[in-house]
Amino acid sequence: MAAVKRTATKRIATIGVYGFTAATFISTLTGAGVEMLVDLRQRRGVRGHEYAWANSAQLQGLLASAGIGYRHVKELAPTTEMRQLQYQEDDRQGVGKRSRVALAPAFASRYTQEVLAPFDLGELVRALPGFSALFCVERDAEACHRSLVAGRLRDEYGLSVTDLRPE
Repeated sequence: MAAVKRTATKRIATIGVYGFTAATFISTLTGAGVEMLVDLRQRRGVRGHEYAWANSAQLQGLLASAGIGYRHVKELAPTTEMRQLQYQEDDRQGVGKRSRVALAPAFASRYTQEVLAPFDLGELVRALPGFSALFCVERDAEACHRSLVAGRLRDEYGLSVTDLRPE
């Protein structure tokens, strides 16, 4: 295991789409003091009228208006094939993406080995401002790959992690 590289001045939050409106999403980010949103989605869109604000162009406009930076890190997005592993487990448990509470072990293992392990998180950490939020769609971090990224940032770089959730 690699030695922990402490970056005490940097912090990470996680945040999803589901359960927020555009206004509550932005107010949650600004209220927490988030300086940059790091988009970990492969496809930067969300189905459904109520979440149109989270589609890439609209989201970036909202963030810019609030003085929050934006960075898309597609390399940390799970592949379509990996997401199918998660969907299969969701079907087996009878849950949907919006009601999932945990990641499938097969998904988590494959994502960690094939996406997260080879990715240079150190380069990402160096490029981030003091407080950034990892972003995807699931309401709860535990049900999303962003929790795996956040966990690695906490364990290997000593970053404090906060999960931002809708009220």
